[in-house]
Amino acid sequence: MTTVEELHKRFLEYPLVSTDSRKIEADCIFFALKGPNFDGNTFAREALEKGAAFVVIDNPDYHWEGKTLLVKDVLTALQELARYHRHYCNARVIALTGSNGKTTTKELIYSVLSGKYRTIATKGNLNNHIGVPLTLLSIQADTEFAIIEMGANHQKEIAFLSNIAEPDFGYITNFGKAHLEGFGGVEGVIKGKSELYDFLTANNKHAFLNADDPIQVEKLSGYVRKIGFSQTDPQYFNIRFLRADPFVWLEIEDTVIKTQLIGEYNFSNCCVALLIGKYFNVPLESMKEGIENYVPENNRSQVLHHKHFKIIMDAYNANPSSMKVALEQFGKMKEDPKIAFLGDMFELGEDAEREHQQIAELAASLNLEEVFLVGENFYRTQTELQKFPSFDSLSSHLKTSPLSSGTLLIKGSRGMALERLLEVL
Repeated sequence: MTTVEELHKRFLEYPLVSTDSRKIEADCIFFALKGPNFDGNTFAREALEKGAAFVVIDNPDYHWEGKTLLVKDVLTALQELARYHRHYCNARVIALTGSNGKTTTKELIYSVLSGKYRTIATKGNLNNHIGVPLTLLSIQADTEFAIIEMGANHQKEIAFLSNIAEPDFGYITNFGKAHLEGFGGVEGVIKGKSELYDFLTANNKHAFLNADDPIQVEKLSGYVRKIGFSQTDPQYFNIRFLRADPFVWLEIEDTVIKTQLIGEYNFSNCCVALLIGKYFNVPLESMKEGIENYVPENNRSQVLHHKHFKIIMDAYNANPSSMKVALEQFGKMKEDPKIAFLGDMFELGEDAEREHQQIAELAASLNLEEVFLVGENFYRTQTELQKFPSFDSLSSHLKTSPLSSGTLLIKGSRGMALERLLEVL
């Protein structure tokens, strides 16, 4: 069996990892992972023929002399290699989790720290038991900071990922109504996400916190190694919210920062990036530049101009917490007319009916010209709003009754893929 030390030696020679036989790069190490419908071992020869330097396998039947590295379990080997490499390098690791805003916050922290330090961060949302190891393996000898995003939809997942990344610092964006089915309700979400703070406190590591969030304050009560931001508490780093019209404006040390992020809910995401930058002595002007230059993408609160429409495209994902704040912010906007397209929120289990009904009632109470509800859950709500059981039925309606202009909010869970509305509009 190949030991982690031997595996790491090979990795240093060939520091490129692949887990997809369709995307083999020359001189990479291919990890033959298993999935519900495939066995990566069966692609070992194909990966080598495509140029892989080595293949890590856990089935000796696929041995190729001098080219395969046999381990007990490929996934475990990938995770152990990542943890080994994380300690081999000198980068300080900052871990990040939470119900909403993880990716935006990660990008903001990266934007601030990279103004002074050699920094890497999770690409996209590779934040699970495979993505976290792959991010750790992208740390290079000169990397000074690694920002690791961690996602979860069940208890113990954040604890597991924390034990792989072993972060020096960590932050939880918030505790919201996300993945209620897997976590077992809101209390389960709080418990599951707090596993990051549990790891930090148990290992005497530093915790960043939003000191205006009572749950975070309670979770870190009595813990000494915490660094926080607040709008009011003088014992923490003070940052002032100015306005969101719709872009967030804030003030730090008499310096005004105008972001390109929509909604007051993004204020705390900016704050922790500034807090971390301040803690690591990034100059204020550099931090201001990093925050102001960050533009969201990939359907996360993007502002688009499409034909005669101004569009707030927030269709990457949704849960009751993020849907509520997005709607409330949209309702405050002075644009006219305002039209909302809201897609089903997934993974809510027995809470699905109640949560969709509450969102429908909130949407109906706001000053919106029109609201279109899309998906089976929204279709079952008791409401006078326009509702459609599927995207196709909504699309058919819009083709026969097209919209002429307006400001649109488009938000729904990933599975709804509401960005398809751009084609329909």
